Amino acid sequence: MATEHALAQPVAREYRLQRARSQFFEEGVLPEDGVPEQIVDSWVRCRDLGLDRASSEARDHADRLRLAEARDRSARLVEHASGVMEHVFEQIRASGSLVILSDARGTIVHSLGDAEFVDKASRVALQPGACWSEAARGTNAIGTTIAASAPTVVLGGEHFLDHNAFLSCTAAPILDPRGTLAGVLDVSCDQRAHQRHSLGLVRLSVQLIERRLFETEFANEILVAFHERPEYVGSLQEGLIAVTADGMVVGANSIAREWIHRRLETGTGGTFAELFRQGLGKIADRVRSSSDALVRLNLRDGSDLYVQLRSMRAHVRSAMDAPAAADGGRPAALAEAGGNRAPADKGRIVLETLATGDAGIARAVDRARRILGKDIPLLIQGESGVGKELFATAFHNSGPRASGAFVALNCAAVPESLIESELFGYVGGAFTGARKEGSIGKIQQAHGGTLFLDEIGDMPLGMQARLLRVLQERCVTPVGSLKSIPVDISLVCATHRVLRDAVARGEFREDLYYRVNSLTVALPPLRERSDIRCIVDRLLRLEAAEAGRGELSIGDDVMRFIERYAWPGNVRQLHNVIRVAVALLDPDEDEILPSHLPEDLFLADPVDDAKPSPQGPGPGMPPAVAATAGGLAALEPGARRLDQLEVELIERVMREVGGNLSAAARTLGVSRNRLYRKLGRAGARQAAGG
Repeated sequence: MATEHALAQPVAREYRLQRARSQFFEEGVLPEDGVPEQIVDSWVRCRDLGLDRASSEARDHADRLRLAEARDRSARLVEHASGVMEHVFEQIRASGSLVILSDARGTIVHSLGDAEFVDKASRVALQPGACWSEAARGTNAIGTTIAASAPTVVLGGEHFLDHNAFLSCTAAPILDPRGTLAGVLDVSCDQRAHQRHSLGLVRLSVQLIERRLFETEFANEILVAFHERPEYVGSLQEGLIAVTADGMVVGANSIAREWIHRRLETGTGGTFAELFRQGLGKIADRVRSSSDALVRLNLRDGSDLYVQLRSMRAHVRSAMDAPAAADGGRPAALAEAGGNRAPADKGRIVLETLATGDAGIARAVDRARRILGKDIPLLIQGESGVGKELFATAFHNSGPRASGAFVALNCAAVPESLIESELFGYVGGAFTGARKEGSIGKIQQAHGGTLFLDEIGDMPLGMQARLLRVLQERCVTPVGSLKSIPVDISLVCATHRVLRDAVARGEFREDLYYRVNSLTVALPPLRERSDIRCIVDRLLRLEAAEAGRGELSIGDDVMRFIERYAWPGNVRQLHNVIRVAVALLDPDEDEILPSHLPEDLFLADPVDDAKPSPQGPGPGMPPAVAATAGGLAALEPGARRLDQLEVELIERVMREVGGNLSAAARTLGVSRNRLYRKLGRAGARQAAGG
């Protein structure tokens, strides 16, 4: 009976949803139950726009002109969001999902997803170049987020248009450094695969994107971080403002804008001195006398504020050493620096910096170094996430073409209908909707530099033939043109596929294979590398600096787990785990513990029991990691194995959902098949006596 009751829960939800749709669409009344108020408001807007829920006319194909224009308008957003999107995708890889970035108008400008779902989503034009505003697609997470200026979750039949009911979408708005809408980040999947944590993941990712946009926008200004509690300075909860050398506030993040708004309501002005009660020069003087920049200020209302000068540390130090000006203590160096300072050069990554002690990486670096400056194409092979693009970038930066452009194209991420114009460019009027001035393709953009074709094994066969001609003739012909343009490029390709097998199956041209396969280097998966501690140290320092934190460390339990985890997503997955762990640290914490790890790690069959820990025997997964999963704080740490903890977790969730396997799989964030396998293993172990 308990199982029947659990089975009835999703049925009851679906019944309430269908009843709500019937009330709204057939009876013309607003439903009081079954859908959130935000969804009902969207339905009303869509009805007022004259949309027909049964119509399929809105399903147009991706518009190349719209995509090109949207990418031009949102170039900086795409640049800073792409890396975050890759980290998000690693979190949900193989779950049948799609990570989507749209501009402020709802036009999709970038996406990453599992191949099967990408194909399914393309049938309703959920792909780059398509507009997903409410006016075009009815109620959907992207369009409704834009209309409501708020995060949105749209599940299944909550979509206005019937043909979108198979989707489950979660989105949040991305604001630019001045508080206006820059775009939307969305995670979409089949409604049966919806994850409850998607909204939290999307909102955290948006915070990271907004921070990158802010720091880039105001790279030439002095960044001032602050909070009323010192432990929150350096976290995502801190206020952040950009200040010119003469004390004018020119930018603020959302937290700082809210704080400034409160100050203005009390009659305080908007300059640095008016907001913080004293001039920037005096703050700089106190930074000099206070070891590392955390300064306690007394505000006009009697409250305290903790302030840290950041980003332009070199200019702040030179200002502190300069004589005070006659304007009340503002150092002369700050006044003279103005707004024309260039950000500090962080240096370029080269092949030598990749050699961190692993023999496999050292061999790849040595082989690649030997062909620098020679007209020999390089093919980088390795599993997804091992760092193939990073290696290609280092190869480019190490050779004589380092001053030229490094142009990358992911052949698996661009729809087949768009890859031709992306790669070869087009002339004005080449196709319906083409820009009148045309567009330069990736090959021409790489002239004098390096063209990096990621996942070349996924390039359509028709494009392979055209690419082969370019490599043979060293000329490119844009779409719609009869004129060939000479190009001088160094070619680097990458793939996680075995191209020889693809050739045998007829999926990859044999003549192109021999063209791109002049020298092949294989990057080892992370689980086989001996330098994992060095990698962890570098990633931790990188993320600590990005988050504005001081020196951070990793607990022994976590490090042992990292060394034994199989890392199916390789370095990209490890980087994402460290990024999330740093974000989850409280302001007063400086050590990553099991509780800071993403909770899905211990449900992914990850531990390589055959791989000994360098620090001796120990459980593959620290038991405390299990306590990070929702509601599992009651699990007592002990000497139990990971599989025992998994069984306890599964049994607890199964009891909570009345034995419903589908509901348990959704709660645990795993597929039904994976849950079946785990239950099967647990049963086999019990039958064998443990």
